[in-house]
Amino acid sequence: MIKIDYTNVMAETIGERDGILREELLSFRHFIVDIHSKIQKEKEKKFFFTKLPYQDTYEIEEYASYIRKEFDYFVLIGIGGSSLGAQMLFESLTWLNHNHFDFPKFYVLDNVDPEKFEAVMERIEIEKTCFNVVTKSGSTVETIANFAIVLDILKQTIGKDYKKHLVFTTDPEKGFLRAFGNEHGIKMFDIPPKVGGRFSVLSAVGLLPAAVVGIKIDQLLKGAKKMDLICSIEEHVEHNPAYLIAVLHYLANMRRGKNIAVMMPYAQRLTAFVDWWRQLWAESLGKDGLGQTPVKALGTVDQHSQIQLYRDGPRDKIITFIQVENFERDLKIPENIPEEISYLKGHTLSEILNKELLGTKAALIKSKIPNLTITLDEINPYNIGMLIYMYELATGFSGYLYKIDPFDQPAVEEGKNFTYALMGREGFQQKLEEFKELYKEKYKLEIQ
Repeated sequence: MIKIDYTNVMAETIGERDGILREELLSFRHFIVDIHSKIQKEKEKKFFFTKLPYQDTYEIEEYASYIRKEFDYFVLIGIGGSSLGAQMLFESLTWLNHNHFDFPKFYVLDNVDPEKFEAVMERIEIEKTCFNVVTKSGSTVETIANFAIVLDILKQTIGKDYKKHLVFTTDPEKGFLRAFGNEHGIKMFDIPPKVGGRFSVLSAVGLLPAAVVGIKIDQLLKGAKKMDLICSIEEHVEHNPAYLIAVLHYLANMRRGKNIAVMMPYAQRLTAFVDWWRQLWAESLGKDGLGQTPVKALGTVDQHSQIQLYRDGPRDKIITFIQVENFERDLKIPENIPEEISYLKGHTLSEILNKELLGTKAALIKSKIPNLTITLDEINPYNIGMLIYMYELATGFSGYLYKIDPFDQPAVEEGKNFTYALMGREGFQQKLEEFKELYKEKYKLEIQ
């Protein structure tokens, strides 16, 4: 179950300077009806991610079962949309000590930081490890670089049977990884061509790693289906969760100057969800001088590091809290504690956590800072499936509000092209010349 409380975003609660008038929200009715119709027609095209909840997962489940039986370690090699979704599912839907006590242990090689690479390799046994290489293009620099090193290690350690330790998730037809997999007979899963990386978590990109670590992916997709059903049949902004999230943030941004969107879960397991959401929101909507900067916070930790700024700094933020009603584990403060702190006795940690949230919301209301709360009755695959789909659709819908394409990332590609040029990739000589014209180290301070 998911609830969305947007009371504290509205003008009647925090005033018209920072809050949204209900008439403003409802004024989008005709626009929403029009866009709703367009999205339904685009489900086989740009909005193809909406089809993912209805896929057949038999092959994924079967291969995940094989990996669980044959390997003690599962390492995902990917970056951005090819890793953040899987990492988010792992951290949200397994217990925090999974890698200490359960198998297969799950690790991610995303960055090309050599110290991180070595740290992961030191935790695993190569002979007992399956590596899942994930890249839609099949040529992402960081992913292919890490794969190249792993491939060499596998060949030296395993020999000709190294192929059994690899599984690729990539474009079904093109790219280096697809060609290499076809040539060497490596098991492969497809990333649908019409689904961009940051929208791919409910494809094999996220589902295979999730199934490997024991997450019930059928429940994950069931939650996504439920959200799709609600959002497909309901056009009214106050009844459609995805459209509501999108319009609230758009109005806060464009009419109230809230250029920063903070997401602050009050549950440690949901911190990776924010990492996933940050890419989705930033890469999709940050175009043509538009969009909000997504910021990660964690309750209660960041009450002690960021709330001062949120309440008393620039009035440029809208905050989304995520609350969990029921935790899988809980602890009660004992009765036999010093009198000075007796007000705590009998209370559970989860109760304190959620009262801290209530106190923070009250403080923000007092400062007239817009904030909304998404409440989950518990953290489970069904609820996370609903949450994922809701934010993906909200992001796609927001593209129409901003009049930009939420499914491309031209500014990201430019940086990649300069990197290819600097690495000496064939066909990028002109980019290298452009880089030399742009990049100057004229003003430097060196301290020894």
